[in-house]
Amino acid sequence: MALAVSRTVQDGGQLVVEAGTGTGKTYAYLVPVLLSGQRALVSTATKALQDQLFSRDIPRLVEVLGLPIRVALLKGRSNYLCLHRMEQARHSPESAQPGAQKALAKIETWAQSTRTGDMAELTGLDERSSLWPLVTSTRDNCLGSSCPRYRACHVNLTRKEAMAADVVVINHHLFFADMAVRESGVAELLPTVRVTVFDEAHQLNEIGVNFLGQQLSTVQLHELVRDVLATGLQLARGLVDWQALSAGLEKAARDWRLAAGMHRGAVRLRWTGQQPEGVDPQEWRSGLQAVAQALADLQNGLDMVSELAPDFQRLADRTRELMQRAAVFADTPNPEGVRWAEVSAQLRLIESPLDIAQAFSALTRPVSAVTASGEPLNPDEEDLQALMAGDPRHADPSNGRPGGVGQRAWIFTSATLGDEPSLRWFTEPCGLSSAEVMQVSSPFDYARQAALYVPTHLPRPGDAGHAGAVASLVLQALSILGGRTLVLTTTLNAMRSIGDLLQTQGDGRVEVLVQGQSPKRRLMERFREGGGQGDPQGRSGCVLVASASFWEGFDVPGDALQLVVIDKLPFPPPGDPLFEARSQRITQQGKSAFADHALPEAAVSLKQGAGRLIRSETDRGILVVCDSRLVGMSYGRRLVRGLPEMRRLESQEAFEAALLELSMDATSS
Repeated sequence: MALAVSRTVQDGGQLVVEAGTGTGKTYAYLVPVLLSGQRALVSTATKALQDQLFSRDIPRLVEVLGLPIRVALLKGRSNYLCLHRMEQARHSPESAQPGAQKALAKIETWAQSTRTGDMAELTGLDERSSLWPLVTSTRDNCLGSSCPRYRACHVNLTRKEAMAADVVVINHHLFFADMAVRESGVAELLPTVRVTVFDEAHQLNEIGVNFLGQQLSTVQLHELVRDVLATGLQLARGLVDWQALSAGLEKAARDWRLAAGMHRGAVRLRWTGQQPEGVDPQEWRSGLQAVAQALADLQNGLDMVSELAPDFQRLADRTRELMQRAAVFADTPNPEGVRWAEVSAQLRLIESPLDIAQAFSALTRPVSAVTASGEPLNPDEEDLQALMAGDPRHADPSNGRPGGVGQRAWIFTSATLGDEPSLRWFTEPCGLSSAEVMQVSSPFDYARQAALYVPTHLPRPGDAGHAGAVASLVLQALSILGGRTLVLTTTLNAMRSIGDLLQTQGDGRVEVLVQGQSPKRRLMERFREGGGQGDPQGRSGCVLVASASFWEGFDVPGDALQLVVIDKLPFPPPGDPLFEARSQRITQQGKSAFADHALPEAAVSLKQGAGRLIRSETDRGILVVCDSRLVGMSYGRRLVRGLPEMRRLESQEAFEAALLELSMDATSS
């Protein structure tokens, strides 16, 4: 893999590498990139992985290789303290909440000493806090160069450091946010970066479609209400009836949400005609029109004071942008994409492309592939095409390096990029049809270290008793293993059902952790700690029941995790509008929506979940998939082939014996 990365960095082009767990893929791409002397952008899926690359992996290699390399970490602007908004925060209604003034005082004290302004430095405050949006900025509310604290802005200072760095570590969200809005920041970095690496690349398509479309939500409306009220009362009290305008928009947003109907939990609604499926058309149109009118009234009020401060000018811009989006969603959907509504306590409308192929292929193909037809590039495309082709206008003269000479290098890697050698599941939706593709197997001895058990006696996944049967199996396993168990579910309902049963029917010897009952970071820390002699209640370990984000990125090497239970095969939900739209397109192309879309999606997800089990050469464990379709249906063989080659446990007795062996080994060690 390292040799392939080195060739791509030298010659340019696109390289897609699926590298199994334990291959050392991070070092395999970092070493040749660092040794190349080229400026590089490294993008990963989460901020936690960013921090790992920036604080641990790259510094280790820089020291070992003895390279004079400058590295910068760049996050989205909402991760940095906004000095201007912090100064305004005490005037916000949220600051009157219990404990808010004390927390603001802590932030203000920290602001005097922080060099980076990275909110991750501030202990005791996370992104879920109501104070977080009061002291950080977004693209919507940032004042840009009009801000009175522009020179001291942490975002701008961090981006200046990134511009001077040899390697910049970002995340996929930031990359696509820049593609979507072309704001300053990464847009300034990309033309001088010759090498771009996407780690955890399997998430690119899903993250990308969220940024490359349009959205309108009640959250955006409520945030606008909050900022208008705080700014208006502080800077223009008495000049405009801010209370009435804010109350009007808040009521319109609330009524519009109610027009979407009542639903249990969060749901996605298909778009039919000019409204979501199942809503009253008249109520929906009236609700959206009321929102548009309330925005227009607010716009008129802001226009009256727009010259008083740049804050009012930016608020007016936000209001106009939301009015434009309301008009988009009142019109007919774009036939080239898909539109749907997400309904929970809030309402969010999304219109997105079906994948990122068009946008991404335009970004990564050489200029000649576009200009050969003689069609001129539009201004937005020009920098993107130059980025790949090495346009001399974007040469990087710093450090005497040729920066802009030669074709750009694009490297995509992940432990899971498909279920077949061509990796079409990843390359097709990303528009990487001409990429070089390779697979690197895991060095782990799965046949010795791991076993697969499929309990065929359980009810079918669609039956009402399935969750209860899964919980019973887990309780039996816990009685032998004493914790060290991760239960992954495909739905939140199943997660809650299984979690409740384990918490109410367990004997208390094993601590039951359930996603959502504590912050994710704390759940991960507690699970890794386990139980045993140091547990104050004498418990012997932990079981964690989780869904969604815990299927990947949860790394627990060692004895703390030895049993992974998956409740059922992770097929995409059939009623999901994005899945249905993609399936329809595949069917229109003469392919099978199941074989060419649903099955590969399930295979990749299953592979991700199974990947939680073995994380080092000394790990041992059992994977249980509580879905008889894995062995009873013909397509099950394809799903099993996508998993590591574990030994098979054919009966409940064999499963219990394997658990007992793990338990005895853990006790003796």
